[in-house]
Amino acid sequence: MSWLQLTLTVPRDQAPLLEAALENAGALAVTLDDAGDDPQLEPPPGAMPLWQAVQLHALFADDAAGAAQVDALTLAFGPLSLTPPRSEHIADRAWERVWLDDFRPTRFGRRLWVCPQGQPAGDPDGIVVDLDPGLAFGTGHHPTTALCLEWLDAAELSGLTLLDYGCGSGILAIAALKLGAAAAIAVDHDPQAIEATVANATANGVEARLTVCLPDELPAVAGRLPVACVVANILAGPLVELAPRLLAALAPGGRLVLSGVLAEQVQGVSAAYAGQVELAPVRLREGWALIAGTRRAGC
Repeated sequence: MSWLQLTLTVPRDQAPLLEAALENAGALAVTLDDAGDDPQLEPPPGAMPLWQAVQLHALFADDAAGAAQVDALTLAFGPLSLTPPRSEHIADRAWERVWLDDFRPTRFGRRLWVCPQGQPAGDPDGIVVDLDPGLAFGTGHHPTTALCLEWLDAAELSGLTLLDYGCGSGILAIAALKLGAAAAIAVDHDPQAIEATVANATANGVEARLTVCLPDELPAVAGRLPVACVVANILAGPLVELAPRLLAALAPGGRLVLSGVLAEQVQGVSAAYAGQVELAPVRLREGWALIAGTRRAGC
């Protein structure tokens, strides 16, 4: 079986946004590598390691629909590429795991480390999340996940229950449990995310304190709602649409953390929550934002 691959070469600061745009446009997988000969030195803690110029390789089915996607994206994003966009037919590979070659132990905040399973952290006293994302999103290297992990590392989570809505690999819920949360509820619409979250929770020894479910199954755990902390790292549109559900799940005085939001989308997302949440200053990284706040008493 063969595939169609579209390759774009872009400046480092544009790579995360274009990666997300290609995924949203239907790419089956997107991988990044060095567009030149620029050795990648050890990045600062929590930083997303990228080269000065980055090649994005987006994979599509080798059929008429895939060819139409490649043609449309070439027209849309071609002007942003530093070199002419390139499309080619390539043989099959285990694309969903190719990027794992560049997944290294990384620190987020002061004490939290995310490591590929079997690799040690750089600090023997660190709090470690051993991770195998499988086919689900979430290693911590995307700016939105990194922002959430750093927020969790700095928060006081001891004894509370956290809801991770759009859990992906389970990285945020598991990190919260490792950082002292008493319990967590992880929700995702993707069965592969549910599978990855359960496997990662088991590998980290926190499965007994974690409830994993699909969105339609969340009412079944209503006895554990509202919770003291809600984290949702998804996209701006769903965050606005889900505002009533997420707010209903958050206790007065509880903390709300939203990410997956582009800087220019902050105002729209914040407006959906501002009536019930006292919002803190927005945190920004590489064009992405984290919106956090505390639910007002009586709301």
